[in-house]
Amino acid sequence: MAENGAIMAGFFRHDRLHCFMISASPTATTTVDIIVYPGFKAVEAIGPMSVFEYANLHLQRRGKAPGYDVRVVSCQVGPVRSDTLMSLDATKALSTLALPDSAMIVGARHIQAALNDSAAIIDWVAAAAPRIRRLASLCSGAFFLAAAGVLDGKRATTHWSVADRLQAEFPAIQVDADAIFIRSDKVWTSAGVTAGIDLALALVEDDFGRDLALEVATEMVVFLKRPGGQSQFSAHLRNERTGRPTIRQLQNWILDNLQEKLSVAELAQKAMMSERHFTRVFQQEVGMSTQEFIERCRFDSATALLADLKLPLKTVAARAGFTDEAHMRRVFVKKLNITPKLYRERFATTGVERPAPQGGARA
Repeated sequence: MAENGAIMAGFFRHDRLHCFMISASPTATTTVDIIVYPGFKAVEAIGPMSVFEYANLHLQRRGKAPGYDVRVVSCQVGPVRSDTLMSLDATKALSTLALPDSAMIVGARHIQAALNDSAAIIDWVAAAAPRIRRLASLCSGAFFLAAAGVLDGKRATTHWSVADRLQAEFPAIQVDADAIFIRSDKVWTSAGVTAGIDLALALVEDDFGRDLALEVATEMVVFLKRPGGQSQFSAHLRNERTGRPTIRQLQNWILDNLQEKLSVAELAQKAMMSERHFTRVFQQEVGMSTQEFIERCRFDSATALLADLKLPLKTVAARAGFTDEAHMRRVFVKKLNITPKLYRERFATTGVERPAPQGGARA
């Protein structure tokens, strides 16, 4: 295929990237500029492009015009090398005279070098922000928005590895280091790498509704949309980041025994520590109390179990270790502000046939 040949050649030409790019159309409702620069993260650019391309395909199947006209944009027209062997061909140069409906600024592994070498993007953001309909950053791309002052006074997120730095360098921003993505008025920010797909799906849902976003997610074999407030880390990943072997082993035991009561006294005994010392050490190592960690483990377990549409909510609650369905419901409302039932309906996209929607009030 021509597309594969372009990949092997080391860069994609915009007019040949039918798998990822969207042809311009006079009837397109939304123009989207994917802003890249030397060293950008390839996956963060390609993921959202794919979402918009699949959205177009499904709109066409409905007999409708393409919904998105996506362009690769950079400071200069031409091939732009990513963090991999692949390059993208920018067909449009940054300009404040030709603003898109939406713009997405991709992140980079070495964000400081990108900020220094592509400072023109910061100037463009500052000038474009008041006039553009929607502005988004992916991963460390948030630093371009921050440097332009666009995020001052707003909640924002970025990749967990640079969240502390973002907060330290730009104290006027309310950085949430744990969120998948955050919407603050017309400004959107996301965590790293695959979170760009979550954000792009959210934009499709915002533009065309949940059904189209669901169709896209199903074809891409991803969740419809991880809730923006969902943690960047599962309990298993948090466990891997714990330094002390005793605590890490105890975390593994907790993950294997979520249906137990798991009292602090019992856990301290297993760790062969006094309750007071154990409580202090666990907090230092894990960054949260034992009960907070257990709740996170049960929540993560429940979100995975909810993907099986055949499991009753009571069964999900029991297998995840909650005392009952009401307990699980309270935790979901606290963490995501939605119920387990609504989480399943909105986010637990699977390949199995979904039950027909029921009438009446939604849980």
